[in-house]
Amino acid sequence: MSLRRAARVILIGAPGVGKGTQTERLLQRFPQLQSISTGDLLRANVKRRTALGIHAEGVMKAGGLVADEVMLRLISNELRTRGWLSGQGGGQPVMTLNSVSTHASEENDNNNNYAHDSSADPYLTPGRPSDDPSASFILDGYPRNPAQAATLDEIVPINLAISIITPFSVILDRIAGRWVHEPSGRVYNTSFNAPRVPGRDDVTGEVLTQRPDDNIETYTRRLERFRESSEPLMEHYAKKGLLLEVQGMSSDEISPKLYEEFEKRFC
Repeated sequence: MSLRRAARVILIGAPGVGKGTQTERLLQRFPQLQSISTGDLLRANVKRRTALGIHAEGVMKAGGLVADEVMLRLISNELRTRGWLSGQGGGQPVMTLNSVSTHASEENDNNNNYAHDSSADPYLTPGRPSDDPSASFILDGYPRNPAQAATLDEIVPINLAISIITPFSVILDRIAGRWVHEPSGRVYNTSFNAPRVPGRDDVTGEVLTQRPDDNIETYTRRLERFRESSEPLMEHYAKKGLLLEVQGMSSDEISPKLYEEFEKRFC
């Protein structure tokens, strides 16, 4: 299915709700759509030893959180490099040491009051997003709160925020039945997508394991943190008329609803 205009999308959902599954299915359904993971961008910059990567690596090794300003530069740089965002600082920008935040720890102390002088930084100035269908993306990992969403709005406006909703009890069953082949990352579930041989990877036959945090106590804590941050985030996009809530008991029930909405809005 071809898109007729650019989709700039974020997915919001509790841990284990199936955001990764829905992203994969949307990418297959709409080939012009691409996934941009802020985690992958960070790791790529660290691996390439860019100025931004070196800075972020130091923050993470010290146990800190990478500042919002750095994450915004990361996203802006990626979109501008791809030609999906133009304006001041457009073209093929290169992160320099001067363009990397040097006060991450101060911002981490007060992320909710994040502010910046956009006139002094071409990476943090409003851009002109391309409406070409090939400039369509799902942004993974950012924003996580209204303050981050507001500053992202200034640089590149998201035009659809999707909240995926599945009952807590259903997600708990998924978590309890999830098994992983650590070397490859292949994930199985005893309720659906079960391995052909119980406890063994389909490809290598090696033993499957459960992640340490795949238990009810850990998940409940993660869910509570998600609720605290996601409700204000969803309210931010609801006020803009950009929030879509999609409910379902399974990924197979949710996917057709997402396809229908994408076709209605972007095709």
